[in-house]
Amino acid sequence: MNAKQALAWVKKCGIAVESARATVPSLAQVVAGEPLRGSWWAHPKGNDIFLLSRAIRRSPDVLVCRLVGGKITYIHRRMWPALVRLAGRFSQRKLAAVKEVHTPAGKHKLLVTPFPEWVPKEVLKAAQKLTEKEAASQLAVVLSLSS
Repeated sequence: MNAKQALAWVKKCGIAVESARATVPSLAQVVAGEPLRGSWWAHPKGNDIFLLSRAIRRSPDVLVCRLVGGKITYIHRRMWPALVRLAGRFSQRKLAAVKEVHTPAGKHKLLVTPFPEWVPKEVLKAAQKLTEKEAASQLAVVLSLSS
């Protein structure tokens, strides 16, 4: 899998996680080609998983948040209107966009953009056009986790 394929995979899934174990598709497992035990860093394809995860995280079409089980979650732009429409069903903390940056001192820092500050205006408009039922249908996999 290359970066373009990884982004296409996220678009197809709509919602996925970076780590190995979750109730939604997992990038680590897809790249590894097998179920993983423990940290994916120890897997022979750990470096590939890391590089693809960073390509996905850099995409303007992917929201990186902690929606699913507090784990790094990828949500493709096509799902954003439904997510915004049903935002009241989720913890605002889980909907915050997270971005890892490297400081000049070489440390990692997590930048958090609260919901709804990260939401583009066109997504807000699209969300208003969705019925609650339509949005719930699109997000069924994560709504079952939040109840």
